[in-house]
Amino acid sequence: MVDRERLVEQLRGIEDELRDLAYELLRAAAENDDEDAEREERKIQQARRGVEKAIRALSPQSAPDDWV
Repeated sequence: MVDRERLVEQLRGIEDELRDLAYELLRAAAENDDEDAEREERKIQQARRGVEKAIRALSPQSAPDDWV
């Protein structure tokens, strides 16, 4: 069985990395007027929001009593 707390921590790390990547892409898009980087940043942000949603769903405060 997977330790939910460990999984949430891993997801938080992934969410942080996605946030950093999105920031880098947004900066590149602004500096170079790069539409491809802008589109990629939006995709990364969408993925980050999905991971964020998974974190909320798996966090102990959102879990029923029988999950813990």
